[in-house]
Amino acid sequence: MKAGSQPLDAAQGQLLLKLARGALLKEFGRKPDAPEDALRTTALKEPWLNAPGATFVTLTLKGKLRGCIGNLSSTDPLAESIRRNAVHAAFHDPRFAPLAEKELDQIVIEVSVLTEPRPMPYASPEELRQKLRPHLDGVILRQAHAGATFLPQVWEQLPDVGEFLSQLCLKANLSRDAWQRSRLEVSTYQVQRFEEPLR
Repeated sequence: MKAGSQPLDAAQGQLLLKLARGALLKEFGRKPDAPEDALRTTALKEPWLNAPGATFVTLTLKGKLRGCIGNLSSTDPLAESIRRNAVHAAFHDPRFAPLAEKELDQIVIEVSVLTEPRPMPYASPEELRQKLRPHLDGVILRQAHAGATFLPQVWEQLPDVGEFLSQLCLKANLSRDAWQRSRLEVSTYQVQRFEEPLR
């Protein structure tokens, strides 16, 4: 769901997942199967993969988060964004130890392709609560140099709007009630998500 473009189809989503996993295989010095490698090489010439795209890559292991890194702005080609964020999620998420090779065949990869964030004006905390759309909106909060985002998927763990905003404030190193006491800069975006089958 790149900004200004048609939504991606399932086949395109599967290719993004293959790009992400291929990037991790490469980091461990492992080569993908020859047919898949040939498919990726051919697909990388596709215009849509070379258009700018903002993405997040999420890794889970036995149903638990194992790494998640992304970018909110469409500054790099979509394919490069996916590959870079896959490597960063595996090895550079400060919340986790770097991925071990023995975990590689057990992790499940999810890729999210973001729309361009749009500012959400609001006049009061209550209006902010009413405007946000659980399970649809990814949310960015900013105040001065502090900022953080939650993907729409996070609504699955935090379905209450108030608690969602409180946890997002904490992620941004603000007080949990900052969204009620201060005027924060709020933007929203949506995603298309594609996930590998459970392993």
